[in-house]
Amino acid sequence: MRFGGTVACGGARRRRVGVGAVVALVVLGGGLSACKGGSDKDGGGGAAGSGARGGPALDAVDSLAVKGRAPKTGYERARFGSPWADIDSNGCGTRDDILKRDLDGVRFRGGDCTVVSGTLAPDPYTGKDVTFTRGRSRVDIDHVVALSDAWQKGAGGWSASKRIALANDPLNLLAVDAGPNRGKGDGDTATWLPANKSYRCAYVARQVAVKKKYGLWVTGAERDAMRRVLERCPQEKLPAGGGPTEAPGRFRAR
Repeated sequence: MRFGGTVACGGARRRRVGVGAVVALVVLGGGLSACKGGSDKDGGGGAAGSGARGGPALDAVDSLAVKGRAPKTGYERARFGSPWADIDSNGCGTRDDILKRDLDGVRFRGGDCTVVSGTLAPDPYTGKDVTFTRGRSRVDIDHVVALSDAWQKGAGGWSASKRIALANDPLNLLAVDAGPNRGKGDGDTATWLPANKSYRCAYVARQVAVKKKYGLWVTGAERDAMRRVLERCPQEKLPAGGGPTEAPGRFRAR
């Protein structure tokens, strides 16, 4: 089985470099000092898109700052830019870019941008196949680190460009079953994990990678929950960073 979202345990999929390239440009232009080169595949210390392997995700947990959750005051989705904007001017919104990356059997309407159907085979959060039909969708694009959670753990003080980068970074985006995604809300690792236990290590590793890349902090309870999950899979690697030369890839069940 394959799960959308990283190359740590599976082969690379189609290359979709547009959004990742723009995110990299925003990072370079917006002063994302926490990125340390833009690749979390090597724990943040390598060149973007280098493909170098780094230490296990478990080790990276201890590199995250631990603080209390800040107030949600002032949070609005609009603070992270227009939803699914075509930020790379390729004619495709971010949502379609991720659908094209994560779905199998993709069909388009007019060209190769507007995704009208496909299959999430399987959904990483449930392990079940989910059919996508535009207009009757059972598939959402999840921000693995929810934007509201990010707001309360550092993003509230960011520049607009850095928030837009996070909201559109392929590293932080997965096509998933709509039901579990909406049940997740803005939960972090301490309050929500996928029902599909075979994906939990990959899911938490991705949250660690996003928070490390953008310099977001974690609460003490969140850090402890991350450790508990990753201690069961201590060799789990940080996923690919979504840089301009990296294919997003997909996960294979253990």
